[in-house]
Amino acid sequence: MATAFTDIEAEFRKRTERIVWCNVTTIDAKNRPRSRILHPLWERSTGWIATGRHSTKERHLTHNPYVSCCYWDPQHEQVYAECTAQWIDDLATKQRVWDLFKSAPPPLGYDLAMFWPGGPSDPTCGILQLTPWRIELSSLADLIGGKPAQVWQPAK
Repeated sequence: MATAFTDIEAEFRKRTERIVWCNVTTIDAKNRPRSRILHPLWERSTGWIATGRHSTKERHLTHNPYVSCCYWDPQHEQVYAECTAQWIDDLATKQRVWDLFKSAPPPLGYDLAMFWPGGPSDPTCGILQLTPWRIELSSLADLIGGKPAQVWQPAK
């Protein structure tokens, strides 16, 4: 088990920046999982997702704030980020994350104005902050080679 995020950070960034899109699962009001493909952008161990604010995700996260993020690629390299998700409503942070998406190189970055022409103050523009409680990096090659997954959990 990795003791510091820096122990897995380079490989985490390499995989998440190459794969870009991940499957994000929430839990509905009847405790059933529901998945969708989303595009997080990571700053160290904090993830950001720009998404519709008044959506099914919002109802699910009101019921249960935990999400599971799964990245996979055809080389069978995976990243699993188990996180607490929180809506960010303060305009300064929304603007900073908006600018982060706009300034990141493609395919990671893009202009959020494609979806919210009114900018980060648009009431339908939602910014989710992901705070991992566990991150796992695994691969088929490692599994075949007998190498365990790399796991990081923040200090309690």
